[in-house]
Amino acid sequence: MARLFGFLFAALLVLQSCTSTTTPQMGADGKPLPRLYRIPVGSTAKLQFRVLDSVNSLRQAAGASPVQLNAQLNAAAATHARDMSVQNRPWHFGSDGSSPLDRVRRVGYTGGMLGENISETYETELETLGAWMEQEDTRRVILDKRAINMGFAWYQERSGKIWWTLIMGS
Repeated sequence: MARLFGFLFAALLVLQSCTSTTTPQMGADGKPLPRLYRIPVGSTAKLQFRVLDSVNSLRQAAGASPVQLNAQLNAAAATHARDMSVQNRPWHFGSDGSSPLDRVRRVGYTGGMLGENISETYETELETLGAWMEQEDTRRVILDKRAINMGFAWYQERSGKIWWTLIMGS
């Protein structure tokens, strides 16, 4: 019996050491500081499909048909995400003066380009999607009933800053 209690006591100590006792760091406003979100290497498809599933859920709730990922739109989004980082500003024009329509044509996309959402943030892909849904103009791009294709990509700097780009096409 003493052996059993000894074993249970040891197991309890092991379990107790597994729990975190650290409290989150608090900012000057009294709220917890955000944690740095690092996108793991090799998780491109996982993140793209997570966003695709979320976008399609939002579209379904709004009465719009689902969209599918398009490799050409993904390429145009990736190019622009990296270029925004180079320019160090979130805007829709490339460092070469290209527009979203120019970039979509360059990658050979033959459908219509309906809109582009961009973001400069330290937030996750789903937090960024949520922020886009809070704004009328970016929400309109996501829920456009003419859309059948979507491109989604990002570029993360060493500092952790993420440049997100979402493109919808018909």
